[in-house]
Amino acid sequence: MKSALFLILLLGISVIPISFAESITIQTNKEQFSSGDIVSIDGQVSGGNTGDFVALEIKNPSGETILIRTVTLGDGGSFDLKFKIPESGESGSYDIVANAQLGGQTITETKTISKTNTQSTSSNTSSKEGGGCLIATATYGSELSPQVQMLREIRDNQLMNTESGTAFMGAFNELYYSFSPTIADMERENPMFKEIVKVGLTPMISSLSLMENAESESEVLSIGISLILLNLGMYLGVPAVVIVGIRKRF
Repeated sequence: MKSALFLILLLGISVIPISFAESITIQTNKEQFSSGDIVSIDGQVSGGNTGDFVALEIKNPSGETILIRTVTLGDGGSFDLKFKIPESGESGSYDIVANAQLGGQTITETKTISKTNTQSTSSNTSSKEGGGCLIATATYGSELSPQVQMLREIRDNQLMNTESGTAFMGAFNELYYSFSPTIADMERENPMFKEIVKVGLTPMISSLSLMENAESESEVLSIGISLILLNLGMYLGVPAVVIVGIRKRF
């Protein structure tokens, strides 16, 4: 009897370290946020290796998923992510759900943060400097769509954090807001026009995702210039070549 109890105790002790060895920890820059605030997530997958992945899902108070990202683990299984609390998002508890595959098993951890009704100073500043993505919001139907969220993250996390990016946004906003309200209104009134804009806008938004890799002034500048040239080639160069080719034939 004593031998059996000893074996059970020994087995329990040997299993406990394994269960604690594989876990996920999640930390945020604060617990309570306002509209437009940036949430900085830092975490670690214990037992995870560099190059492994962790899936992060953000759910609003209604349980709807507003953001999904797959993040590559760094040294010691560390990971980080930033996202913006939607300015039009509902108040209440937001869940940050992390999932990772370790040893053939799925490990899950959830952290809950809250959003208040107040609007932060950073949000007001951001609105003055960046405003809303009017055309993209009208095209994809919601400020919470992945495309609009990506554009805002690039603006807030990459462009507005560098001198060259801030200068570009200042010049861009002067031009963009001179015509974007009209285009957005036309999209809402004409579904066919909305689909045409979506077809034309999607390649540009896909290319802009490269800006998420920019982490310094020089990277923002080099990747930004490359994307400007790429999009000029797609939207002006290719049509020009096609038109010239057609004229030569006729």
